[in-house]
Amino acid sequence: MDILVLFNALPGACAQGLIWGIMAIGVYITYKILDLADLTVDGTMCTGGAVTIMMMTSGQSVGVSLFVAFCAGLIAGLATGVLHTTFGIPAILAGILTQLGLYSINLRIMDGKANQAISVDKYDLLVSLRYVKGVAFTKNTIFVVAVLTILLIAILYWFFGTELGSSIRATGSNENMARAQGINTDFNKVLGLMISNGIVAFASGLYAQYQGFADVNAGRGAIVIGLAAVIIGQVVFGMISENMAFRMFSVALGAIIYYVVLQIVLWLGLNSNDLKLLSAIVVAIFLAIPHLKQRHFSKPKKKGGAANA
Repeated sequence: MDILVLFNALPGACAQGLIWGIMAIGVYITYKILDLADLTVDGTMCTGGAVTIMMMTSGQSVGVSLFVAFCAGLIAGLATGVLHTTFGIPAILAGILTQLGLYSINLRIMDGKANQAISVDKYDLLVSLRYVKGVAFTKNTIFVVAVLTILLIAILYWFFGTELGSSIRATGSNENMARAQGINTDFNKVLGLMISNGIVAFASGLYAQYQGFADVNAGRGAIVIGLAAVIIGQVVFGMISENMAFRMFSVALGAIIYYVVLQIVLWLGLNSNDLKLLSAIVVAIFLAIPHLKQRHFSKPKKKGGAANA
């Protein structure tokens, strides 16, 4: 096995990991902040790419296309939120229903085709696999996505420090207590789902440009990758700081670690058909680590704590 092959593949893995890191930040909002299991992202991860590619091929700029993709994600999150809060459907089922509906919608967006390509030679793409090497530093995909990630984290850190953002965090932390304080928890759930899926759709628009096409199956298993990034970031960097901005940054780093590990495993000879199985195993391991650590390695509490105090 040639080690140079691995080193040549690592920049692409880092770029792909950063893009999925943005997607994972969206998952972090529902999974960690709102404490909701949202499977809408498997559909939204295709919707954003489909909207971006179709708008760019119709003559729109990359900025406008990504913004409309973000808005499409907001609508998808709104649909899940309404199903959950207005109609009383459990969040996980509401996400599945929206995801299922999005499959047909995504096909309509792509004119009934399962795949729509875009050429880096004909269109002014923001990111691309071709921009990972041999381009100006400011045009490099890793640099561009890193800047976008930092900007996104800064905006979210500011937002969740506002009164509205704090009420969303309170809803996820203790819904009953938040409701007792006069907070409209249903509204916050809907808004959180909208923001989450908007970010996922934005990441999808970047990813479609990066790989050069939008595919109707692009989002299949996206939630697993998002959860892997969140859990890996939490396990590896969770002890460093409790700061929310750092936690979101660690999620992006978790996505990079995930893709670098996948690249190394592929380099070692793993069949690419087994990647989904490997992803599930990785997520299961990192989900189990905090529980096993607390169960087997935490110090036992002393009996009679009140008396000893």
